[in-house]
Amino acid sequence: MLRKVKEIFNYRQMLESMVLTDLRTRYKGSFLGFFWTLLNPLLMLAVYSMIFKYVVRISLDNYTSYLFIGIITWNLLSQSLTSGASSIIRNASLVKKIYFPKEILPLAVVIGGIINFLLSLIVLFPVLIISRIELGWSLLLVPVILLVYSIFTLALTTLVSCLNVYFRDLEHIIGVVIMAWFYLTPIVFTADMIPEALQTVFRLNPMTTIMGSFHDVFFFNKTPDLFSLGSIAIISIILLMVCYVIFAKLSKNFAEEI
Repeated sequence: MLRKVKEIFNYRQMLESMVLTDLRTRYKGSFLGFFWTLLNPLLMLAVYSMIFKYVVRISLDNYTSYLFIGIITWNLLSQSLTSGASSIIRNASLVKKIYFPKEILPLAVVIGGIINFLLSLIVLFPVLIISRIELGWSLLLVPVILLVYSIFTLALTTLVSCLNVYFRDLEHIIGVVIMAWFYLTPIVFTADMIPEALQTVFRLNPMTTIMGSFHDVFFFNKTPDLFSLGSIAIISIILLMVCYVIFAKLSKNFAEEI
């Protein structure tokens, strides 16, 4: 695996080019262009706020800010899996014609998602300040949480990108899984709203810890559960290694399958 990391580093210019291309073409031809990166979370926020604050009536001070943190955090995983699933097929001409480490394709998608997440913070911080959310030293842990989250996202994106070459229905199944996963993660509700009988089930969801960590540092101004976050980090690294092995094995026949 270290040899592959070195190879990807040698192809870093190609990786950079693919990330930039992905960012440029995502909203190519639209009037607002790259501003959709910022507007999409705001539009989702408006809809969810109306439903869960005024219809379902979740009582939480500054609920809109809490919800916004969850939405922009979730978008990194959601967009990476959705776009990553078709990343190999979408670049079929490259895969067939030239040699390059194919892992670059899902990696470029995830890096693009990370950039979008960081750009969303441009909107998040003014929202937190206007809402008078107290911000503190816990924000220094954001890079650590984001790193763990990125490894977890990269592992899953790498897996679905290679599996989708052989099982094309997977691309459509992912949309359903992501929607269900969204509502099984504390995004529109808080962790303490989960019934005691279901606490164990929700803890098995890695996104519960990751999402909770982002809410802790951005919303509650406290240090997240570092033991749980460390456990997710170990699981994510192991998962990435397993997904890499699967990708390496399946990538040998990409050119014949696409």
